[in-house]
Amino acid sequence: MDLLNAAFFIALLKIIWVNILLSGDNAVVIALAARNLAADQQKKAIVFGSGAAIVLRVVLTLFAVQLLQLPWLKLIGAVLLLWIGIQLLADNDDDADVQASSSVWVAIRTILIADLVMSLDNVIAVAAAANSAPEGARLSLLIIGLGLSIPLIIFGSTLLLKLMERFPVIITLGAALLGFVAGEMATTDAAVHEWFEAHMHGLDYAVSISCAVFVVAVGMALARRSKREPA
Repeated sequence: MDLLNAAFFIALLKIIWVNILLSGDNAVVIALAARNLAADQQKKAIVFGSGAAIVLRVVLTLFAVQLLQLPWLKLIGAVLLLWIGIQLLADNDDDADVQASSSVWVAIRTILIADLVMSLDNVIAVAAAANSAPEGARLSLLIIGLGLSIPLIIFGSTLLLKLMERFPVIITLGAALLGFVAGEMATTDAAVHEWFEAHMHGLDYAVSISCAVFVVAVGMALARRSKREPA
């Protein structure tokens, strides 16, 4: 493999840029999942969660086009994302016990599931960027490019955690973002996209906003109920 090949480096820059643009929502998930952990546990969850998510994204990218052609896959992913957004908001408890070490792995599991779901669209752009490189270099390119994006995701997650401590409303906005992304995924699923375009054309944003409102409303309702229940 000729690492000095101009096409290789151009494709590498494309992948890094795509990840900068598309990893914002993933950073939100990581920050939300790790916010109730102790400081040292937050670092572990962010580092291991981000690293594992990148590995998962490399594997997913290799099969991205075929996977996204399967009907119902995005709809299932949208439902999972709604559930994750509601749970992250419902678990927003400032007095939560953060000493249990197993909670680190719970946070990592949440990060992985959410990243898997949210990356279904993102990996298409990454795969397209890698496609302009020499064929024999594409796998190496994906690993290098996505690996370089780890520090970007970690930095974004760490910054969001600090902001959440000062401005708790960001937690609600983050959960709403997950609902919005879920709505986007649902309307583009192969099983319903043609029907949606024929009968509800132009209402994409309405569906996404409705999903965002749904996540916030249900999540906050569950959070209030859990606070009323005796410990």
